[in-house]
This record gives sequence, C-alpha cells and structure tokens, in this order.
Amino acid sequence: MVYLNDLRNAYINAIQQSFGLNINVEEISLNETRKEFAGDFTFVIFPLVKILKKSPKDIGVTLGEHIVDHYPYATSYDIVQGFLNISMSDSFWISIFQQVQNTELLGQHAHTGQKVMVEFSSPNTNKPLHLGHIRNILLGWSCSKILEACGYEVIKTQVINDRGIAICKSMLAWKKFGEGSTPQSAGIKGDHFVGQYYVKFEQKFVEEYQLWQSTEAGNDTYVQNHKKDQSEGDFFKEYKNVYFNEHSALGKEAKQMLLDWENGIQDVTDTWKMMNGWVYEGFESTYKHLGVTFDSMYYESDTYLLGKKAVEDGLAKGVFYKENDGSVWVDLTDAGMDKKIVLRSDGTSVYVTQDIGTAQKRYEDFGIDKMVYTVADEQDYHFKVLFEILKRLKEPYANGLYHLSYGMVDLPSGKMKSREGTVVDADDLISEVIQEAKALSEERGELAMLELEERQKILKQIGLGALKYFIIKVQPQKRMVFNPQESVDMQGQTGPYIQNAYVRIRSVLRKAGEPQFNQKMSFAALEEQEKTLIKHLMQYHRVVWEAGHQYDPSSIAQFSYQLAKDFHRFYHDIRILNAETEEARIFRVSLSQKTGEVLKHAFYLLGIEMPERM
Repeated sequence: MVYLNDLRNAYINAIQQSFGLNINVEEISLNETRKEFAGDFTFVIFPLVKILKKSPKDIGVTLGEHIVDHYPYATSYDIVQGFLNISMSDSFWISIFQQVQNTELLGQHAHTGQKVMVEFSSPNTNKPLHLGHIRNILLGWSCSKILEACGYEVIKTQVINDRGIAICKSMLAWKKFGEGSTPQSAGIKGDHFVGQYYVKFEQKFVEEYQLWQSTEAGNDTYVQNHKKDQSEGDFFKEYKNVYFNEHSALGKEAKQMLLDWENGIQDVTDTWKMMNGWVYEGFESTYKHLGVTFDSMYYESDTYLLGKKAVEDGLAKGVFYKENDGSVWVDLTDAGMDKKIVLRSDGTSVYVTQDIGTAQKRYEDFGIDKMVYTVADEQDYHFKVLFEILKRLKEPYANGLYHLSYGMVDLPSGKMKSREGTVVDADDLISEVIQEAKALSEERGELAMLELEERQKILKQIGLGALKYFIIKVQPQKRMVFNPQESVDMQGQTGPYIQNAYVRIRSVLRKAGEPQFNQKMSFAALEEQEKTLIKHLMQYHRVVWEAGHQYDPSSIAQFSYQLAKDFHRFYHDIRILNAETEEARIFRVSLSQKTGEVLKHAFYLLGIEMPERM
C-alpha cells in the first residue's frame, strides 16, 4: 500500500534502534489487521525470531512500544503470537484521506513502456453472438481496461473464424433453401439471418440421417459396426459424424463447397463474402450495444495458411521432427504433454500451426511484449501446447503469453446448443435485461418524471450494468449460471445495487455542491463507517494492480460491491448534509465525492456506465 511508507519506515527504525539490525523494506510483511483482532495494521514478526533468537512476544513488545513512542499516528499495539498489530489515530486516517483526495486518477499506474495485446470475442461467422460470447467479450474488454490502468499500452483484437465447414453449412443451406432472401427482405438482423440457415442445415441433415437409418445401408452399418450391448439409438448418436463424412449427401455438398472456396471458385467466394458481410454488420451492432471496440482484426481466411514457415524454421532448429509419411510433429513429453502434430502429411496445417503463425504476425505488426488469449477452458490444453512451442522457437514474447481461461455460462434452463437453435442470442439477452430493468423501474416509479430519451438511456445503463456485473463478478475459471431476473435486483451483489450507491452520491453532491476538505480544517473525530470507507479508498490502487497482473476483473467487481455496501451503511448511519459541524459536513461530502469517483472508475474498468439517476 503506497500510503503506508511512513509506517514501514517507523517499523524499520524500531528494529534498527532496538536491535541494531538493518533490514530492507522488501523484507517487511505489512497487512491490514483481520477484523477479529484489535488494530488497524499488522506486521509479521516471525522472520525476526530466528535472527534475534528471541520470543515473538519479547520482540513484539519492544517494537510496539518503540513505534507508539516515536510514530505520532500510532496509538497502541497488541501482540497475537508472531503478529504485531498497530492501532492508528483518527488523524492518521484524515491524513490518508488527504492523500487519496489529492490523487487525481486514483487507480491509474505509471506507464510501463510495454505493449500487451488482448484477444477476445473471436466469433464464427455462421451464427450470432450468444451468451457464451458475452462472457468472453466482457472478460476481455475489462481485462484490457484494467491493463491500461496498470500502465500498459493495450491493443484489443479478435480472430474472426470466417472459414471452414461450419461456415459452408450456413452457405449451402441458404443456397438450397433461402430462395434469394436477404436480411433486408426478411427484416432480420444479418447475423441472426445467417444463423437461421446454420440451424436449417442441421435440421435437414438430421432428417436425412434419420431416413438413412431406416434403409438397408443404415441397417447393415449398424449390424457390422455396433458394439456389443449397444442400443441402436446410442450407436447412431455416436456414428453421426462418420455418417456426415462418409455417407451424407448434404455433407458431401458442404465439403465440396469448402474445397471450392479454397480453390477460389468465384460463385462460392462471392456467396461467402456476401453472407459474411451480413454477419459483420450484425456483430458490429451488438458490439456497439455492449460498448466494445477493437484496435485490430485478424481473419482466419487470412491466417489459416500462416505457420508453415515457422514449421520449416522449427525443423531446421530441431524443435520439430518429420515422420516417414511427411507429417511434422513436436515432442512435448518432457514438459508433461504429448506428441503434437503441427503439419499433416498432405502439407496442410492444424489449428496450433495457425496460432503459431498468427502470434508471429502480431509481433511483426505491433512489437508486443505480452499476449492475452481470452478463450474458454475447453481449450486449456491447446494453449499449453502453443505456449510451449513458442518458447522452444525462442519467440521474443514467449514469456509474456497468458490464457485467460474461463468456465462456460449456463442459463437456469440448462446448457445451450448452437446447431439446435437453443442458444440465447446476445441481442435477445441484452433486450431482456433492459426489459427487466424497465419493469423494476415502473414498479418503483422513480423515473416516471424524466423525458423518454433520458429514461431509455438510464434503463439501458441499468440493464447492461446488471448483465455485465453479474457475469464479471464470478471468477473467470468458475462455471456459472446467468439469471436475468436476479441480475437486476436492487439488493445484494448486483450492478444496480452498486449503481444506486453512486446515484446517492450524485444526489448528495447536487444538494451540497462539491466542497474540498483540507488539512487546515479542525475536523478530526471519525466514525467507524468513515474510517472503513477511507480504508477501501486506500486499497484501490493496489486492487487495480493485482487485478491486472492476475488477469482477474472479478476482484474489481468484488471491491466495488464492498465499497458500495459500506457507503450505503455510511449513508444510512451518518449525518452528511446536516452534520454536527460545518467541518464534518465538508469532510463527509468530500468523502462521498471521492467514493463516487472510485466507484465510477471501477465500473469503467468493468465496462459499465454509471447513471446519474435511478
């Protein structure tokens, strides 16, 4: 904590003068005292026991007395085993608040001189963005904002998966069943329009597959290939992919379309460009609703051939080896992984090869020091392999790679499946939370007097704040269930609850103006609720730093909730505008003002706007 340097120095002086021992500030362990013990800050004195060959109690008493005698802000001390707890005076907390108040951009750290690229979203162009994408986008966006606050130059990017068999399924279904319709003629947003044909392909494919199962060929396949005691239903469920690749007429057409695309057949590439254009327009609309932008874009149609040069270089360096069939592999067994193919025998690349090439291209484009990949935890092993290969290739950024792995998102109704059309689209979810906010607002009646445009703006801020906070507050690695109704609750750990604390502060400031408390004022008697708020404000600088270096926006969300909760308690228990003295009023208004600034900045880092009214 940057505000405790004087206390650290008092501890160092006490050790020097009492025991003749010189220690560095890095050797000091200083934390806030746990709530169940008396005191404000705790020094860990166990390391001194071995050096001084004295009991923890003897060392603690000597140091505690010295600090209380020589450090004007220390009022008392207490020893609990190997811990020295120091209690501070109200004037100490006033001085801390002065430092906090005078810090214009609390939570903003000095520039590091380093560049970090954060990849997130990275959707497929065969369907609209859905709830899973929302968690990815929100984590990536907030992580990028937190890293900026930690002093990094951040480049926000995505890899758009705009090629492959899934894309061809949508294209084929549109050509066979679309009858020339467009998003405009159908009155449907572009990504939703294309997504309907992805679902349509699956429906037609299932119909074809079920018919085939009842044919002689299907029966013979079951008789010849099923496992002992395996039911017909279970067999055909497992055989589905084999059927697509070896028997399906639709599958054959889709695979031929992919080959035609790779060979640049104009009719196919024209359809591909047109349908992808519809999807991009849809994506951009959703990103705009979420308040998200990107600094660069990479397209799999450009990157899928990258990486082959890296394989050649790796072969020359002995990182990779070639099998008799011409395929190229890397042996990662010494790193606890397995052998991984990087180039097929026919010369085509695999996903990890493309990712190697894309990482090299990004470094070539931006000269980045770090790369953060926001991708679901089902790809954990893939990124372990990728990072290990890049280290062995001695890429200059290899030690700055991080996989921001996150768990999947379910709804109360269960899992979602894109091909079956049971996914909750991002746009529908955004509309739902805004409607939930509207229903809650109408029930309370607090926005009824505002103009329609202002009311709609506030409802969007509340609805999106509810959605974003509910998702970001969960640690990324945990699987979660998103409940739209719970997210807009005005009580408990929700976005609207925290926004309401900010709105209360803005109300106080509108009535009181924005006076600045200064050291010349005589106010020096603090209530416990005031001290608690100051403690939280003091922590914010460290919280932002730790969130950035742990790639964990949820810690900012948790901090915001606790700060809002403590402000609500302060607001209810302490007189602000009609305080006992003018000095107390000015101090409490100033404390409220700084709390509001920190809440707003914390929510900015999470990608959430603060309304002025609710």
